[in-house]
Amino acid sequence: MEQLCGPELPFWEPNLTLHAEIPDLPQCFQLTVLAWTPCVYLWLVSPLYLFYLKRNSKGYIMMSVLNRVKTIFGLILWLVCWTDLFASFHEMQQGHVRPPVYFVTPLILGMTMLLATFLIQFERLRGVQSSGVLFIFWVLSVLCAIVPFRSKIIYAGREEGVSDKLRFTTFYAYFSVTVAELILSCFNEKPPLFSNVATDPVNNPCPESTAGFLSKLTFWWFTSMAIKGYRSPLESKDLWSLNKQDTSELVVPNLLGEWEGEKVKAQSVEPEMKGQAMYSKPAVESNHVGTSPEEVEVLLAGGKGVRQPSFLRALLKAFGPYFLIGSAFKLLQDLITFINPQLLRMLIEFTKETGMPSWWGFSLAFMMFGCAVLQTLILHQHFQYCFVTGMRLRSAIIGAIYRKSLVITNEAKRSSTVGEVVNLMSVDAQRFMDLTTFLNMLWSAPLQIILALYFLWQTLGPSVLAGVAVMVLLIPFNAVIAMKTKAYQVEQMQHKDMRIKLMNEILNGIKVLKLYAWEVSFREKVLQVRQKELAVLRKAAYLGSLSIMAWTSAPFLVALTTFAVYVSVDENNVLDAEKAFVSLSLFNILRFPLNMLPQVITSLVQANVSLKRIQTFLTHDELDPGNVDRKPVASDFAVTVVNGKFSWAKKDRPALHNINAMVPQGSLLAVVGHVGCGKSSLVSALLGEMENLEGEISVRGSVAYVPQQAWIQNATLRDNILFGKPYVEQKYRCVLNACALTPDLDVLPGGDQTEIGEKGINLSGGQRQRVSLARALYSEADIYLLDDPLSAVDAHVAKHIFDNVIGPEGALRGKTRILVTHGISFLPQVDNILVLVEGTVSEMGSYQDLLKQNGAFAEFLRNYSLEDIIEDDDVMEVLLDEEESFPDDALSNHTDMVDNEPAVNEARRQFMRQISVMSNDAENPKAMSVRRRRCSERRHGELVQEKKKVQVEKLIQAETAETGRVKFSVYWDYAKAVGPLLSLFICFLYAGQSAAAIGANIWLSQWTNDADDSARQENVHMRVGVYAALGISQGTMVMFSSFTLALGKIQAARKLHQGLLDNKFHTPQAFFDTTPIGRIINRFSKDIYVIDEALPSTVLMFLGTVFASLATMIVIISSTPIFSVVVGPLALIYFFVQRFYVATSRQLKRLESVSRSPIYSHFSETITGTSVIRAYGRNGDFVLMSDMKVDENQKSYYPGIVSNRWLGVRIEFIGNCVVLFAGLFAVLGKEKLSPGLVGLSVSYALQVTMSLNWMVRMTSDLESNIVAVERVKEYSETPSEAPWEVENKKPPNEWPPEGNVEFADYSVRYREGLELVLRNISLKVKGGEKIGIVGRTGAGKSSMTLCLFRLLEAASGEIIIDGVKIAEIGLHDLRSKLTIIPQEPVLFSGTLRMNLDPFEKYSDDDIWNVLKLSHLHKFVSNQPAKLDLECSEGGENLSVGQRQLVCLARALLRKSRILILDEATAAIDLETDDLIQSTIRTQFEDCTVFTIAHRLNTIMDYTRVLVLDKGQIAEFDTPTNLIAQKGIFYGMVKDAGLA
Repeated sequence: MEQLCGPELPFWEPNLTLHAEIPDLPQCFQLTVLAWTPCVYLWLVSPLYLFYLKRNSKGYIMMSVLNRVKTIFGLILWLVCWTDLFASFHEMQQGHVRPPVYFVTPLILGMTMLLATFLIQFERLRGVQSSGVLFIFWVLSVLCAIVPFRSKIIYAGREEGVSDKLRFTTFYAYFSVTVAELILSCFNEKPPLFSNVATDPVNNPCPESTAGFLSKLTFWWFTSMAIKGYRSPLESKDLWSLNKQDTSELVVPNLLGEWEGEKVKAQSVEPEMKGQAMYSKPAVESNHVGTSPEEVEVLLAGGKGVRQPSFLRALLKAFGPYFLIGSAFKLLQDLITFINPQLLRMLIEFTKETGMPSWWGFSLAFMMFGCAVLQTLILHQHFQYCFVTGMRLRSAIIGAIYRKSLVITNEAKRSSTVGEVVNLMSVDAQRFMDLTTFLNMLWSAPLQIILALYFLWQTLGPSVLAGVAVMVLLIPFNAVIAMKTKAYQVEQMQHKDMRIKLMNEILNGIKVLKLYAWEVSFREKVLQVRQKELAVLRKAAYLGSLSIMAWTSAPFLVALTTFAVYVSVDENNVLDAEKAFVSLSLFNILRFPLNMLPQVITSLVQANVSLKRIQTFLTHDELDPGNVDRKPVASDFAVTVVNGKFSWAKKDRPALHNINAMVPQGSLLAVVGHVGCGKSSLVSALLGEMENLEGEISVRGSVAYVPQQAWIQNATLRDNILFGKPYVEQKYRCVLNACALTPDLDVLPGGDQTEIGEKGINLSGGQRQRVSLARALYSEADIYLLDDPLSAVDAHVAKHIFDNVIGPEGALRGKTRILVTHGISFLPQVDNILVLVEGTVSEMGSYQDLLKQNGAFAEFLRNYSLEDIIEDDDVMEVLLDEEESFPDDALSNHTDMVDNEPAVNEARRQFMRQISVMSNDAENPKAMSVRRRRCSERRHGELVQEKKKVQVEKLIQAETAETGRVKFSVYWDYAKAVGPLLSLFICFLYAGQSAAAIGANIWLSQWTNDADDSARQENVHMRVGVYAALGISQGTMVMFSSFTLALGKIQAARKLHQGLLDNKFHTPQAFFDTTPIGRIINRFSKDIYVIDEALPSTVLMFLGTVFASLATMIVIISSTPIFSVVVGPLALIYFFVQRFYVATSRQLKRLESVSRSPIYSHFSETITGTSVIRAYGRNGDFVLMSDMKVDENQKSYYPGIVSNRWLGVRIEFIGNCVVLFAGLFAVLGKEKLSPGLVGLSVSYALQVTMSLNWMVRMTSDLESNIVAVERVKEYSETPSEAPWEVENKKPPNEWPPEGNVEFADYSVRYREGLELVLRNISLKVKGGEKIGIVGRTGAGKSSMTLCLFRLLEAASGEIIIDGVKIAEIGLHDLRSKLTIIPQEPVLFSGTLRMNLDPFEKYSDDDIWNVLKLSHLHKFVSNQPAKLDLECSEGGENLSVGQRQLVCLARALLRKSRILILDEATAAIDLETDDLIQSTIRTQFEDCTVFTIAHRLNTIMDYTRVLVLDKGQIAEFDTPTNLIAQKGIFYGMVKDAGLA
């Protein structure tokens, strides 16, 4: 420095700086360090920055006034600096030699200003709107110029004016222009040309992309939303669109690309490994040239493990780099953290020494403040990066799982139910998201610990080791607890999965449970699982309270041992304020990393489990697109199968073997055979859904597929038919007509714009099947695979469809059609028939050929004695209607699951709802005779205009997000569930523990004041003892408080779940028809989870932080009372920020949870329909839909994270003000305060930011989590149905003795506000009569049965069974005495035995006997497990026919006096149907039987037939009389060719 500044200008003068009342810095220091600091910064940063700008261009910004001014100012600065330089040269010529510094500094400054000017322009060309790099540079420049600014004024005032006028002037010019640059750099440039921001005003772009540097640093750009959210609850239209780089469109392909790379790598490693393992052995035996035996051993070992592709590596490659930026911020923040304790040390020293000038104290206080502010800003930038990474991770993982689920094999599907896969998306993806926040703690925590220990060693010397020993001992303690907790968590997850799966099934089959009165048994099952779940929760909670105690006491124990050891090791060691409080603040810094490490490790372990689960799912086998050869080769055959052998999974036995078939182009092939002989499997094989074990299939052309159980999306009717194809009016109308859908549109409230509920619940089975068919017809494919599309529709509709669509004259003539069918009436019209028997082709040929061959097929026909009518010239008509009077709603809600997709869980949602829920669906004229249909078509044209005006009534009401503040009553509900006294006691314990903590610290400050005392040695033991006592009492209180909280939370969880469950079992059926299951399940999974786990821990944290913040305020005010003046304004600001934040953040959370369910419901919908989606080749569209739903969800999640950052910056600023004022007042009151008290109040103030921040966060979390209580309460208080048992009205045990049923003037409607479905029905049925109920669709046939069971309560009139009015007795007493064989066979997962007899009332012999009668005996006895045969979810592993037989077996087992048969014969081939009919005739001889029939031949020998029309009795008499009357019934019989 001597050389630079010369001898006259010394670099540092202590007298001038530290010890002066008016301090100043020496000139040399000003000219070197201060002038060069900004320059060094800019030159270091710019190479990196330029490289970054070169890589990322956002477009080009037009020259603006702002930009021009900035550039001109930059040039002025350069000129000013170089004026100085030339002045120095000028002086040199004058002979007045200046020290070198006068040449070097202006030169450097000038060059730097040029660089800055260049950057201003370069940024403009690269589209940077606001530059952080330059902003920091200008701030540094101004800060460094303030000191010379002040000292030049002081000099000018001191001496005789200004000596060096030129430099004086240039400096002030320099200073004012730099300030101007700083101000200008706060403003933003216009957005770049052609950027989406400028062109896209519609989409409400996120202001972040255009925000300035300062605005980004303090998250100021978010303020507009905070204000909007405070004024009125936010709605989804207020949300900003996602930043481009966070959308699924960019994020998912990024991850998938890396994952594909990993898979390729793993596959390339595999063959090498195998190769090494195989070939290295012989090499050893012959000669070891080049390989030592050991190496070979190693190779062999390596060969054993096949390398799995690592999903983790893919994640790191995709998201690592962005995340590292966040890590860099974290590193910076960690280093700054340690400055404050050093400043605290100086502050305490300052209060001790008397002669120090007070400006030093003030500057210390301001430095502490500056440090804290800097730390805040950096920390939140770090969090922002981490959270955004987490968000992208979640998007990417959900996207990857969704895409994978569209292509996995059936075998893979079987290994994970829909529930599990949805869990992967929700829970596991969430875990990754949570982990990213803490991931940096893995390296940051050890770093902080090492730094803290280093500074502690400097303060207290070796005694620190005692404290460290305590910490190290606590780590295994915490680790053990963490391990245990982990184990419990896994166990609890299993129970939870189990419970949700059970609930899912129960809700899907709720109707059946009600009909059979089985609720009690299933409720017990759920409660058993819940009991186990709570037991595990309780254990985990106790462990948790231990670990919380360890955490809270850790810093204290460490301090205690360290101080005790320090004082007792050496007589001369004095514990003074400086040592005590500096080490305390260091221990407090230590506390965070030590707390976090175990948490991060548990998080890591959890994420690791999730990672494995996701990786397993993503590595499942995919369907081999090569299963089916789709090459467009010209050939006469559209479909050929040669020697095909197919199974559902590689290890299963083949479902089809030895299949040979050639289907000529444009022909119609019918596939027939018994139930379970593999007809649907054949269709699946053609779609490529089955494992191709040998042989080959080729399919030439595009495919359309109609599954056996129609798969309907939750969209409008039109969207379901178009299925992604463009809308062409004329073609669309033709399709509707061909599929007989036109009349249905008149009935649906919104025409074809009617929204169709999940699984198509507001369409009848027949309508659903026809929509599915219309979808196929509209798609105009080359090959049509129709899996029994006619089973669910009425006979005439079936005929209409066959004639207009499938048959030789239909719309599809000329296309290749493969039709699986049970109806033999169409067979004479098809080109070829393929007969399947037990998985092989027994014969194939035309109708006539097969009759001549006299094989299985002929036998099959003969059973139905059709030979005698073959000669008749009207053969076709008769044949057609005779056998095809298939029940209409039969297969009502099947989804395409039956034989072709085992184990797909949501199939079950089906049965639940064949009640047509739409208002007028009840009078659905879909099955009007053809004559009437013609007019309706004409009429339809005129109706269209009126229709348009009708407001479409939404069937499923949108889930409402509560708005506004959570009501106090909700908190009170939770407190009541915990127990009011217990709640008070918990608060009392928390207050106690805070008091103990304050006491311990005040005692410590007293102890440090002993330092000057002579008598200190005697006091040491007493001081240590009391300190220890206070601390330990705090620890025990913490433990007790968390123990009681654990007790309370379990109690609350039990009560709330029990209430919800009981209510849901007592809820009337109508509720389930109008509420999507997902919504109810959400209450049972998400909300109960929150009540079980999230809410209690939030309450714990909330109480902790509230008391901690209070304690801080009390301590600071008691040591410096003047502080209370500042508390008011700060509290006010705090309150405002908190209200703004809570209002906005709560609403964002609600929006986020509302937008979350569609992701999962769309996902489960997709999984049930994968085969349809694949057949139509619409994978891409569905992926896009899923991505949109995820982005929609992230749209509300992203402002949510930013709101936390926004809040953090503001609240921590308040905390930093507390530090500032505590410091300032300590300096002011220096005379009166002991160093102990200064240390106490400032070290408390340093802790307060954390508590304040958490307190707001917890208030908000508490509000958002308590919403779960509100939601559970809402569904626990829905109106319930009549009581299950009415004590004083119990019917006698043997009731009903005869089975007489009387309807007296009976009317009923589905729901309040809808029209009557049955009007004034009066009839009497004597015991033992067999009544057939017939009528067109929607005439109210099903409703009659529902009335008998009181699933629908009477609107007027009554039903009397054997003298008992059914409205007066309990529902269970009624339902358990009636038996129904429902429309859809519902099975629950569990053993076959449980499905037949859930209450275990009957012996095994009874059950075997029933199985014999229901023709299941052979099937069951062939199973290894016999009666304990496990049925999968929804009975997927039985065919539909077998399920139907199981329902028959249930009925036989109950053997009640009244039996109701609800269209039970749809999915069954004719033989099975005959078996069932004959069983019913023999076994239920003396019972009253009501049959809702569609095949009229089943009821021709019944006692009487009831014909319903539009909800009224049209005719009621014996079949023979009705035929004689020539009324409606006669018409139907004639249609069916029986008359």
